[in-house]
Amino acid sequence: MEKLNIFNGDEINQRTILGHPSGLFTLFFTEMWERFSYYGMRAILVLFLISSIDNEGWGWDRADALELYALYTGLVYVTPIFGGLIADNLIGYRKAIVAGAFLMTLGHAAMALEVFYDFYLYVGLVLLILGNGLFKPNISSIVGQMYKDEGKLKDGAYTIFYMGINAGAFLGILLCGYIGENVNWHYGFGLAGIFMLFGMLQFHFGQNIFGDVGLKPTKSKKIEEKENIIKTSRKVTIDRLLVIVIFSFVTIFFWWGFEQAGGSMTIFANDYTARDLEGTGALIFKIVNTLLTIVPMIILTIILYVLFRNTFEKYAVSNIFLASSFVIIWGIVIWMLKREFNEDATEVPASWFAILNSFFIIVFAPIFSKVWQSKYNPTGPIKFGIGLILMATGFAILSYGSIDIPLGASTASQSMIFLILAYLFHTLGELCVSPVGLSYVSKLAPKKIVGFMFAIWLLSSAIANYFAGITGSYIDPVVQEYGMAAFFLIFTIIPTIVGLLMIFSNNKIVKMMHGIN
Repeated sequence: MEKLNIFNGDEINQRTILGHPSGLFTLFFTEMWERFSYYGMRAILVLFLISSIDNEGWGWDRADALELYALYTGLVYVTPIFGGLIADNLIGYRKAIVAGAFLMTLGHAAMALEVFYDFYLYVGLVLLILGNGLFKPNISSIVGQMYKDEGKLKDGAYTIFYMGINAGAFLGILLCGYIGENVNWHYGFGLAGIFMLFGMLQFHFGQNIFGDVGLKPTKSKKIEEKENIIKTSRKVTIDRLLVIVIFSFVTIFFWWGFEQAGGSMTIFANDYTARDLEGTGALIFKIVNTLLTIVPMIILTIILYVLFRNTFEKYAVSNIFLASSFVIIWGIVIWMLKREFNEDATEVPASWFAILNSFFIIVFAPIFSKVWQSKYNPTGPIKFGIGLILMATGFAILSYGSIDIPLGASTASQSMIFLILAYLFHTLGELCVSPVGLSYVSKLAPKKIVGFMFAIWLLSSAIANYFAGITGSYIDPVVQEYGMAAFFLIFTIIPTIVGLLMIFSNNKIVKMMHGIN
């Protein structure tokens, strides 16, 4: 009797890790290296631009740097609209992912070569924007299509996938940030590109694990999808698409605040936070930093080992590229920690605080995944509302910690605890919004346009990122006129109001889902 496949994909994909198909973790590591490259570069972009020419930066003022940051992070999430359409209708998700990863590898290489010619920085940013458009919506689409059911298991899958996203962000910010700030900016940009290349090769040689999922759409496949769409009434389909639009609109307010991490919060860490440590304080930081680095690396290595055991017999080349990347990353981690312990005094890099978000994701994502699969699983609108309020709480803490900064001050020495707590609450909010949103897009969108609807979801991030950068660029005049506490209070009040509106609208939105949980 033929064995029934629980998941879509080949026979190797039926072997599970944490109750999920092995293919999920192929995507997990591919996305991890892509996010390593994106967040690693993003962590040092603004710092590089505002750094003095003597320090090999460009010497820009804060407003100009944040405006370029806004334009880049905004466009990064516009191009997925076209990438989703191209994949849905022409080349399929898998070819789009490989093409996008290749363009991003070239983009990081161009940024590393900026040392020879300034124009290469802009060329690199354009290639990253185009590559991300092909990559980002389509890898999320494959995650959803590996599952045959639309229930709680898929919510858990996106939370685990999200853990991969943030593992990459964690390592990218930590290592590219450290090398960029302490060794050379261009080495930081170049390191991001190396692991983007590894992610592309690992995916390319392991993609057959997905079976037919993500292949170029064929005529028969399109007919089959049309027949499936007919089975769902027009009103139900429209209602579900409207829910995606509502969720996408609401996330603008979340990411508008959250993305201050790469802009105004980085400036707050750089210029307004006490980061020089000596003696016992320096030793404590070194120990904490070591634990923050080693513990996630051990967790990721264990997952890598289980994936290796499940898939090596058929996908050896993919596993070899993945294992090689981990050998290199372990080497860089050990070098960094040894270098830090040899220093008597320590200056905490301004980019270091951003790793807390990713560390907290790695710690709390498994817990949230279990809650979403339990009887305590709240509805989507409630999750979004809670997420917005948690994020706003983080800014309330920052606002409180900034009360005694004088009007117009360009520097201060506030305690690090305020940034640490802010990142904790931002992370808890993110776990209620982003992976949940990915899961709902996958469940609510008709299969024929799922790539396009993921692009619409990402468009909300484009709008949010752009306005986050533009809002952040006003940090100096707002601090001059009203104070730093007032600046962060803006991001406390507005998301709280939107979060409460989502909670109050819960019953109406749930009805519009027509049975999708």
